[in-house]
Amino acid sequence: MDEIEKALLVAVNIDNQKFFLNSVEELRNLTYACNMDVLDVVVQNLETANNSTYIRKGKADEVKKQAKDMNADLVIFNNELSSSQLRNLQKVLDLPILDRTGLILQIFSKRAQTKEAQLQVEVAKLQYMLPRLVGLHSSLGRQGSGAGLSNKGSGEKKLELDRRRIEDKITELNKELKNIENERDVQRKQRKKTGIPLVSLAGYTNAGKSTLMNALVDTYKKDESKKVEEKNMLFATLDTAVRNITLPDKKEFLLSDTVGFISELPHNLVKAFRSTLEEIKQADLILEVVDFADENYKQHIEVTNQTLKELGADEIPLIYVYNKADLVLKELPKLEDRAIYMSASNKIGIEELVEIIKKNIFKAIIKTKFLIPYDKSDVVAHFNGNATINKVEYVEEGTMLFVECKLADYNKYKEFEKK
Repeated sequence: MDEIEKALLVAVNIDNQKFFLNSVEELRNLTYACNMDVLDVVVQNLETANNSTYIRKGKADEVKKQAKDMNADLVIFNNELSSSQLRNLQKVLDLPILDRTGLILQIFSKRAQTKEAQLQVEVAKLQYMLPRLVGLHSSLGRQGSGAGLSNKGSGEKKLELDRRRIEDKITELNKELKNIENERDVQRKQRKKTGIPLVSLAGYTNAGKSTLMNALVDTYKKDESKKVEEKNMLFATLDTAVRNITLPDKKEFLLSDTVGFISELPHNLVKAFRSTLEEIKQADLILEVVDFADENYKQHIEVTNQTLKELGADEIPLIYVYNKADLVLKELPKLEDRAIYMSASNKIGIEELVEIIKKNIFKAIIKTKFLIPYDKSDVVAHFNGNATINKVEYVEEGTMLFVECKLADYNKYKEFEKK
């Protein structure tokens, strides 16, 4: 078992930031999510950052002494550091340094499971390293130890990756990602042909998206193997998961879950994960999952909505799912216009949420009747398995089905429609 590292956190409040304390608490949680202990948080209020060391020289000396006294293994800054700041701080502190972006990249490295996610993280790390090669020093080994930079899992211990090699590697990885993206485009087109609606989960990290997906899978699919991993920590889910949810009335939809959002999500990560995140743009409905028990939930909504806008997904119909509401409200579920207050972990409000989903995505359901000849029993079997059968009559010419079916099925079998 790996020894847990001890980190001293440094947070600079530039020009009295509105959500500074929230950001510091988030840094603490990010550190825990990276399986590190937090020794203490050093705070400095500044009007502008120091160009040389971000914090003032006196504060840097203070941090060095405190880190030594507390036997810190590394220092983590709640701000993105430039190459020169990283280099100068390294000289003063004589300890490995991570900034907020580097910390998030390290978490992503540890969590990426699929080939695509690992490639995306690797691209983001290399793009992050490119302007910081001179300043990374011993921190470089830490940045490279996750999904692998050149040798899988080994990390880069020395400054051997020059700019040209990194740029070549980024180009090579992007080609691999493009191939995966093309495969996904083919799958997406095939999915569109089926006419099955897509519902996408979006929201701040750790809002409970995976818990909600599992609650729906457990309620309507009852297949343990289809559940996704859920943990009470930031960025527990990086890999996109898509599950087919078939309801008792035979209506079905696809439910997708992907990486959560966070304030100041590193630009390189957004860029690298863009093809994955853009799956949301294909959705017929977005469920924005909100941790209603978090006192900063309104800020989280702002961040999520801004990210959706940047992705070009802000015009898609959206339902607010105020999750973990059992920690705040006594009576659940509570329904409002385009919002539901519920508890995914306790499965309170699941049926009500599904009714909201149905009203929003099954507008293309056709209600009609078909007269199916007796020698076309395969068509009857198809409707039995894929449509809502309201009534069945057996007449001389065949089986009369009174159905509610998908537009795709209606178009496929409309020759049997009985006017």
